[in-house]
Amino acid sequence: MKAITVDDEIHMLETLQEAVCASSDIEYAEAFTSCSAALAYAAEHPVDIAFLDIHMRGIGGLELAEKLMELHPRCRIIFCTGYEEYAVSAFQLHVSGYLMKPITAEAVQTEIDHIKGVRTTEKLLTIRCFGNFEVFCGGKVLPFRRKKTKELLAVLTDRSGAGMTAKEICAVLFPEDTDGIKNTAYLRQLVLDLRNTLKTVRAEDVLKHETPYYRIDTDRIRCDYLSFLENGKPEFFGEYMTQYSWAEETCAMLQFRK
Repeated sequence: MKAITVDDEIHMLETLQEAVCASSDIEYAEAFTSCSAALAYAAEHPVDIAFLDIHMRGIGGLELAEKLMELHPRCRIIFCTGYEEYAVSAFQLHVSGYLMKPITAEAVQTEIDHIKGVRTTEKLLTIRCFGNFEVFCGGKVLPFRRKKTKELLAVLTDRSGAGMTAKEICAVLFPEDTDGIKNTAYLRQLVLDLRNTLKTVRAEDVLKHETPYYRIDTDRIRCDYLSFLENGKPEFFGEYMTQYSWAEETCAMLQFRK
C-alpha cells in the first residue's frame, strides 16, 4: 500500500510515521505537516491509504479526507486524533478507521488488517496454568468426562504449541506403564474425547493433528503461561499446574526466569 501520514505536530507525525512504516503492508509512506502539502502530493501521486490527524490548522483533517476521496475514490482514510468528540463526524464520512493517540504500530496494523479483511484470530478458550490447571470458555469452567483427557490438554499446553508424537505424550501421561500398544490405543480414545469435549463449545480448532504430531493452536487460546513466556506477564508466584507431578520441571524453569 502507498500511504501518506499527516499531522501538524512534528513529534506526533514522527510517531505516526514510525508506526505506519512498521507495517509490512506499507510499500512507502510520505509524511506531511500541512493539509495543503498533502493534498498537492495526492494530486500527483497514487495514495491507497491516508492516516490523518483531524484537528489541524488550515482546512483540517475532515475536509482533507473529503478532498482525498475526490482525488482517489478507493483511498482508505484512517483518522488519528486525541479528541473523541470528532468520532461521529469522522464516521459520517464513511472512513475506514479511527485511532486514538498515542498511535502504536499494533493499532495501525489492526486497522490495516481490518481493511484487508483479515480478522483477528478468535480466542476460543482461556487456559490457566498458574496454580491448578483449569480451562474456561465464556467465563465458565469447561467440564471434562475424563481426568486424563484434561491432562492431555495440559501436556500439549505445556509444550507451548510444539508438536508431540503419540510416544512422547504417552511417556508423560503413563510414566509407570511400558505397554506401548495399550497406551497408544488409550491415547487415541483420549484424543477423540478431547476433540468431542472441545466441539461442545465450538473450540475444536484448538487441537491440531498433523501426522505424526499433536499440538494446540496457541493463537486460539488465552493462557497465562504462554503470556508469561512472551512478555513476562502475569506475575508468576511459584505454582504451575500443581495437580501434575510432570509439570515440576517447567515450574522450575519459570522460577529461574522470574
